[in-house]
Amino acid sequence: MTPLTDAAPGYASLAVHFDLTLAARDRGRLAVDLADRFGAHIIGLASEQMLLPIYGDLGGPHVAATIAEDEQGRVEEELAGAYAAFKDVIGARNNVEWRQALEEPSRHVIANARAADLLVLGRRSSKDAVDVALGVAPGAVTLECGRPVLITPPGVDRLSARAIVIAWKDTREARRAVRDALPLLLRAEEVVVVTSCGSFRDESAEDVAAFLARHGVNSRPEVRAGEISSIADEILDAADEIGSDLIVAGAYGHSRTREWMFGGVTRSLLETSPVPLLLSH
Repeated sequence: MTPLTDAAPGYASLAVHFDLTLAARDRGRLAVDLADRFGAHIIGLASEQMLLPIYGDLGGPHVAATIAEDEQGRVEEELAGAYAAFKDVIGARNNVEWRQALEEPSRHVIANARAADLLVLGRRSSKDAVDVALGVAPGAVTLECGRPVLITPPGVDRLSARAIVIAWKDTREARRAVRDALPLLLRAEEVVVVTSCGSFRDESAEDVAAFLARHGVNSRPEVRAGEISSIADEILDAADEIGSDLIVAGAYGHSRTREWMFGGVTRSLLETSPVPLLLSH
């Protein structure tokens, strides 16, 4: 493991999203543990948009104002629940802050990404419990926030990052992910740059391993060749083989008519990965 030095890059500020699911406390504890290891500031985030029906002239302005007050009270009560979870996981730490708002949750997280080196979000696969009111769409946040995003599955409350798999593809997104993950890669004992191609060598993966070596990261390239039915499954197999609890990958996707579309590998990893994903776009 590379020893820590004053010159080593780190994460000075982590932002973690809270909602009212049990998984929020898991990722909160994970974020707190990471922050303790990096000496980082912690920002807790929560938001909910008020839902106000349009009544036209029915009931008059007094009734409309009463409905608005009731709705605001309901939303503030739910935000108070998210804040209680945040306070529970941070304990007596002082280097923390809480930011909440009455707005669409994903937009709130994207806006506040400017204050953080790394965002910690919950996964949102078809198997996970979802908070439809306070929950965020990881796709929208990852593709818009301009920061690396650590997406955690339910039940995971710690990230050792002792062994890390890099899902390598020679793209802008993957290059950025490697650079964004350097603070964790530097502290890892084993890093494998996994790639898939038609031959038994991949010069781009070798270049990444050499780049990491110059930064003090002990890594090696690993090519998965031959017939491959699922690249995502190959990446997960590689993580399982070395006991990795973190996969670093580029997030490939785009927006189409306000719907966030991920590429096949990214989508499969988000749906099935049992370990956290550090994604950059």
